[in-house]
Amino acid sequence: MTALTVLSVVLGSALAGCGSTPGGSPADRPAASAAAPSGVSSRAPSRAPSSAPPATGKPPNMAPGPAGLARVVERGPKSAGKVVALTFDADMTADEGPRAAEGEHFDNPELIGLLRRLKVPATVFMTGRWAEEYPTQARSIGTDPLFEIANHSYSHYAFTSPCYGLPTMGSEEIGGEVERAFGAIRRTGARNVVPYFRFPGGCYDDGSLRALAAQKVTAVQWDVVSGDAFATDADAVAEQVLDGVKPGSLVVMHCTRSAAPVTDLAVGQVVPELRKRGYRFVKVSELMTG
Repeated sequence: MTALTVLSVVLGSALAGCGSTPGGSPADRPAASAAAPSGVSSRAPSRAPSSAPPATGKPPNMAPGPAGLARVVERGPKSAGKVVALTFDADMTADEGPRAAEGEHFDNPELIGLLRRLKVPATVFMTGRWAEEYPTQARSIGTDPLFEIANHSYSHYAFTSPCYGLPTMGSEEIGGEVERAFGAIRRTGARNVVPYFRFPGGCYDDGSLRALAAQKVTAVQWDVVSGDAFATDADAVAEQVLDGVKPGSLVVMHCTRSAAPVTDLAVGQVVPELRKRGYRFVKVSELMTG
């Protein structure tokens, strides 16, 4: 675990949990039962997806496994070729409204503008509370074919405990939490909404996967943590991403100025370097498309 990732954990805020590395130390990851169902990535398409937005059809989704647990995707297939999906968590917890009212920025329009200028497709995992706070930005992101919006819960509360000090909801609340987030996102006018879900803090267990399965979504995690949460050194963030990316990688970053202030600077380094190495950028739905 790098120094940047450790910093995210130590600060223990809602955003910090999203920057954790799957498979970290026992104190920093869900219980063993939270492991992704065996073979999920190996069943993904072997053909590299197109970098252009799909013209027709629904985004791919994965049915629950034999045990009734929602599927978990952490990366594309190893045979996908040099494609990588950049994902950005738009975090805001249900109780952070007063902080936003006092001027704290949970958005990052500069980052979105940069992705547009660089023509980088991306998936934004958005909380319902973020969509309510920034409806114009949510609509702009969700109507731009370069992007797609996925569900990051409504409140950014934990689906299992412990999870970086986040408040924990009961399993009976999970369905309503996911539905409320989708509702808040769609009420902004966003159209490019995909049936994918990312657990707050990356924390889950079999109980939360079982409850999530009823919502007919695929859980999407990551195999590359950027370490951008609370980072102040863009060079170090970029280096961490570039060192971790492999064909088919899913990178987790953040779209929150106050808690990830150098993400746009890091992306400005990562994108040209990965393109120089022969990588194409795709959205999660494209990574999963045959």
